Amino acid sequence: MHRRDVATEVLTQAIVRYAVERLRLDPPPLDNSRPEADLRAMAGRTITPDGIGGLEALRIFADVLAPSCISTDHPRFFAFVPVAPTEAAMLFDLVVGSSALYGGSWLEGAGAVFAENEALRWLADLAGFPPGAGGVFVSGGSAANLSALTAARYRWRLGRPDRETVRGAVLASAAAHSSVVAAARVMDADVIEVPAGAAGQLTAQGLRRAEDELDLDRAFAVVATAGTTNAGVVDDLDAAADAAEGLGVWLHVDGAYGLAGLAAPSVRHLFIGIDRADSFVVDPHKWLFAPYDCAALLYRDPAIARATFTQHAEYLEVLNERHDWNPSDYAYHLSRRARGLPFWFSLATYGTQAYQDAIEATLTLTRDAAELIRVTPHLELLVEPELSVVMFRRVGWTSTDYHAWSDRLLTEGTAFVVPTTWDGEAVLRCCFVNPLTTVDDVRVVFDSLA
Repeated sequence: MHRRDVATEVLTQAIVRYAVERLRLDPPPLDNSRPEADLRAMAGRTITPDGIGGLEALRIFADVLAPSCISTDHPRFFAFVPVAPTEAAMLFDLVVGSSALYGGSWLEGAGAVFAENEALRWLADLAGFPPGAGGVFVSGGSAANLSALTAARYRWRLGRPDRETVRGAVLASAAAHSSVVAAARVMDADVIEVPAGAAGQLTAQGLRRAEDELDLDRAFAVVATAGTTNAGVVDDLDAAADAAEGLGVWLHVDGAYGLAGLAAPSVRHLFIGIDRADSFVVDPHKWLFAPYDCAALLYRDPAIARATFTQHAEYLEVLNERHDWNPSDYAYHLSRRARGLPFWFSLATYGTQAYQDAIEATLTLTRDAAELIRVTPHLELLVEPELSVVMFRRVGWTSTDYHAWSDRLLTEGTAFVVPTTWDGEAVLRCCFVNPLTTVDDVRVVFDSLA
């Protein structure tokens, strides 16, 4: 199976043709998920002793499996946090996959690591990080948060043997991403919940209350959120930095969704204090137009991360002795795909001004959507949008109404919007990250709520 023949050539052409045709679909199909029983019946047995052949496997994928996945790049995918990869990024993802690159060490992947570091440097500069800052691309915000908090605890325990057996804790608001709680669980640490502001954001007042009322001797990090997933609001990063400095602990900023706004002048003021963080994450596969999976984790002082994560074994010392920049040293992984390359290629292709313009376009759309809600009598805006999320209610509806409406829109192929909750009430939330989404797309969805 590792030797090329005529069948391999035919399959190559078929796969490239499929990929190009999918890229050219305008708009891409929204599609829908299917029950497992239906997929088993439609796909049949795909893994067999003799194989079913590449063309048949591709047919099953194209006709059965792909249509059973909701297209996250559809311009009316408003649920969760969508993606909107540029064509250059998606095309280069094919290149990365076909190039057999290893992105874990400089020795094996110097060119790939160099390019990834160029993209990381742009992000570090947006945040005002010093020249020595650096990091790594990981799979997502969950991996980044776990890695950053592990480094934070390492520094907290460094030179303090009395803390080796202490169950540490992190400070975060209730609106912090669920992965912060998951990371703490993996680390056998606690999350100390800080009282949040009216929109769910971390505030100076809430942090002061936490410092006055809670036992913070076990705290090793403060986690601030730059763009909460539910409401899209930004914590007071300056206040979080003050709190971390006062406690002598690490400040990590989870900006997996929202920190892309650093590239947009109209909202840069929301992120005052980001330059004081010890680490932050921003996911290019969210609002920076890269394909899955790509999250940028940046450290102010990468040496702490390197001391935390560098792995030692007989076969690895050839890497460690060289003192190169090895991406495997900056998160809990060893083997890794050079997943930052599609993002780098897109940045290099279009330039950073195009990124600024695209993000500003989605912010303008969000403000227009909020205005549509304000002028529609049966809709109520719940939180003034700071970034690209609008949260609102349809007056008089229950959770059952929202779910039935959501299912109908997806079944019809109109849009993908799912309900969320706010203060215990079922409501609606739309997240806009696709520059191809128009006000008319939003109006179609809002009109269906009549």
